[in-house]
Amino acid sequence: MSFSYSKKEKLKSKKLIEQLFSEGKSISTYPLRLVYLETTFDEEAIQFKTGVSVSKRYFKNAVDRNRIKRLLREAYRLNKAEYFNNILSSYALMILYIGKDGTDFDSVETKMKELLDAFSKKVSQQ
Repeated sequence: MSFSYSKKEKLKSKKLIEQLFSEGKSISTYPLRLVYLETTFDEEAIQFKTGVSVSKRYFKNAVDRNRIKRLLREAYRLNKAEYFNNILSSYALMILYIGKDGTDFDSVETKMKELLDAFSKKVSQQ
């Protein structure tokens, strides 16, 4: 698995996002929460489709929300290869930032590693 986060790997389908939040399971490591759902995709090469979200309630300015989303995407992109190489089935993922204050890249990356580690352990048990 490469370090890229291409357009095909981004979660964009409204139907899939609604299904993800209604039927999906979640894992939390504050200030991050991961909602996941096992599914199949039309493209056979894609194993994970991932989206990121930051609450407008706590971050009124779009600049702040976009910065945190950029940090989340970058932390995911750098660490996904390390945790997802052994997973065989395909998943839809949504990473939510549930914190109430701003952050920096180092703290986001350490929490992302904890979150992806917990996800890979949970999925490998099934």
